[in-house]
Order: sequence, then C-alpha cells, then structure tokens
Amino acid sequence: MRILVIEDDPKIREFISKGLRQEGHTVETASTGDQGCAMWKNEVYNAVVLDLMLPGMSGLEVLKHMRTTGDTTPVLVLSAKVAVDDRVSGLKSGADDYMTKPFSFSELSARITAITRRNPGDDAANPPSTTLSVADVTINLLKRSVTRGVKKIELQPREYALLELLMRNPMRPLTKKLILESIWDCSVDPQTNVVDVLICRLRNKIDFGFDQKLIKTMRGVGYVFQAES
Repeated sequence: MRILVIEDDPKIREFISKGLRQEGHTVETASTGDQGCAMWKNEVYNAVVLDLMLPGMSGLEVLKHMRTTGDTTPVLVLSAKVAVDDRVSGLKSGADDYMTKPFSFSELSARITAITRRNPGDDAANPPSTTLSVADVTINLLKRSVTRGVKKIELQPREYALLELLMRNPMRPLTKKLILESIWDCSVDPQTNVVDVLICRLRNKIDFGFDQKLIKTMRGVGYVFQAES
C-alpha cells in the first residue's frame, strides 16, 4: 500500500515509516499540517496516519478539510490526547480509527489493515481494485504477487515497494530522492547508490528476457516506468 504519515515528531515519524517500509509498503511523510494537506490533495494514498497536534494546520483541520472535498481515504489518527472527548471529536471529524501514544507498531499495522478493508468508499457498486496493471505487468495488491505476462516474478519487499511506486506513477519520472524517501528511512545517506542498486535488481527481474523494457533511466532526472518504446 501507499501510506502517508503526517507526524511532527521525527523519532515517531521515522519509527512508523521504517516499520511500514519493512512490511513492503511505500511511505511518504510530512512534518506539518500544511505540508501533509498539500501532499494528500495532490497524491492518492491507500491510508493516512495523522497526528493531531501539528505545526500550522492541526490534524483535525487537515482531516475536516479533506473530508469536505469528498476524500474517503482511510485515516488512522495517532495522538497523545487520551480524553474520551478527543477521541470522539477525531472520529466525528472523519477518522476511521483513533490510537493514543505510546503505542505498539504491531497494533498500528493491524489497525491500518483493518481500516483499509472497511474503507466506506468501497461499496458494492464501486468495489476496490485489488490489482495494479501497467503494460503486461500486474501486481495483485492483496496477495502481493507480481506477474509479467504469464511469468510469475518473485520480489523482495523493497523490490516490490519500488515496483508499486513506479507503477502507481506510470510515465512520471521519479527522482532518486523521492524513491529514497519513499522506500528507505530518513537515516539513509542521500548520496548513497542504494537506489541504483535496487533499480538494477528490479530490472533484472522485470525486464530481463523481454523485448520491451519498461524501467527506463532519464539522465539527470531519475527513473520512469514507461510502456512506450
């Protein structure tokens, strides 16, 4: 899944992001309410983890604003506010669940799974898509399996996360910085070559043996998943 974490505490933000990435999710982060709101408006996420006490717009303000636009992305509020009234306020503002700090990562992960399963926007008339397909590559988002044509492709968690990130942004060049921030935690040196190494590994599994190469390098920019020759 692609998850947005809006949290101003750098230690908590890194703790959550690192754990979710280790589970194979693509994670983007914001440290202020205004930044998080802007990212949420411009991108599509499977879930949002939202702190309430944020610089700039508060978490409740961000949530209320997005709900008034009709956005139904599942939201897990994560807050130090433990009073019943605070929990009720968060849920009434449109949150799908509410957790208090301190918390265990395993519970947070389980709750994210739960709210994405019961997304109120997923009804019988509009069932959620369980697959992601570009060209002849298909990801089964539930089974976390990948095929190209009839060939089943085995991927490691970070390879899978990178492929999902690329395929959710087809034709859009992704910079190394964006890939690094989405798949690794913020402690990784931005000058490292881990992105190039991961791209090489993914190419060997996705493109090797096929006439049409899908993962392309745009010199000076980054990488793009592109079906056209």
